[in-house]
Amino acid sequence: MTKKEVAEEELERVVLVAVKTPDVTAQQVNDYLDELAFLAETAGARAVARFTQNLQTPDSRTYVGTGRLEDIRSYLEENEIEIIIVDDELTPSQQKNLEQALHCEVLDRTSLILDIFASRARTAHAKTQVELAQYQYLLPRLTRMWTHLDRQKGGIGMRGTGEKQIETDKRIVLDKISALKEELKHIDRQMNTQRQNRGKMVRVALVGYTNVGKSTLMNAISKTNVFAENKLFATLDTTVRKVVIGNLPFLMADTVGFIRKLPHNLVESFKSTLDEVREADLLLHVVDISHPAFESQIEVVNRTIHELDNSEKPTIIIFNKVDAFSYQPQDEDDLTPKKRENYSLDDLKATWMAKGTQCVFVSAREKTNFEELRRVVYTEVKKIHVQRFPYNDFLYDDELENITKVVE
Repeated sequence: MTKKEVAEEELERVVLVAVKTPDVTAQQVNDYLDELAFLAETAGARAVARFTQNLQTPDSRTYVGTGRLEDIRSYLEENEIEIIIVDDELTPSQQKNLEQALHCEVLDRTSLILDIFASRARTAHAKTQVELAQYQYLLPRLTRMWTHLDRQKGGIGMRGTGEKQIETDKRIVLDKISALKEELKHIDRQMNTQRQNRGKMVRVALVGYTNVGKSTLMNAISKTNVFAENKLFATLDTTVRKVVIGNLPFLMADTVGFIRKLPHNLVESFKSTLDEVREADLLLHVVDISHPAFESQIEVVNRTIHELDNSEKPTIIIFNKVDAFSYQPQDEDDLTPKKRENYSLDDLKATWMAKGTQCVFVSAREKTNFEELRRVVYTEVKKIHVQRFPYNDFLYDDELENITKVVE
């Protein structure tokens, strides 16, 4: 066995479960489960099977119907698998009923993402945000956790031990949530002071779906070493660097990636982190053009940004990972349509993506087409800078050099 196969064997095996409702296609469900499998891999598990069911809405008791539930139970027993992951957020009762019916641990999409965030948090700010989201997720599920204590002993005065423990734990959790919110307010005030101390420099924020290459792009442009990895949510903490293109300085921020069905508690907890997006003068929307569902990822990011800040900001779309396309000229006699994977850089520039919007096609890893990227970013930052400092004797470098450096 290869090292990769040995590593996969050591991972916890899990089964993925999803419901296909009329408003999504079969291909979309498959894409969603691919993403869920990647989330599971990021968390340290390996998806070995998938179960889907067509329903108008997920079953209110067990998420899936009784027939599909029996299929899942049989597969779990035959293959000795003890965990399933559901591609939606379950209600406490759904989670309880599934665990009783399947005799296994049941995770939903929200708890999986929370687990990944907890393992990725590095700074006090990120750790506090994740902890707050975890307690908010836990609160309505306390009843299920303490059912083993309900009416533990009979007799007068000995009933409802579980209920007493639940109420005690609810108070503890609520107190913890209140304390974490106060701690976040304190951290937010500190971060707001830091942002104010940066003065009126033009702010540029990298935004995009998770794992599209924002941190790699940040490293390439600013020549720094922001942590980057081919896993979801490699970056949780916003990183800000001072960058100079030509002779024009500006601030660039690398933000947490967005994802479909991002838990509401996490969105609320990370709003302060995403202040960099709200306060940015220019957005660089990074897109993984090699991903088969990149159009839907663009929609998710645009929707999330609109929820955070509905003001219109100048945006440059950066289609990243063009190195995934292996262009090979077709034979003159070959009349079959050219496959998307074989597009050249010129072919990509001629597609609908390059029309009606300002965009640039690059490879952050290979630094392909970076001269054009720097020129486009420089032009947009310069427009903002001129408006902000109309009487400044700043000498712009219109003959933009092909260099990017960090000013310490």
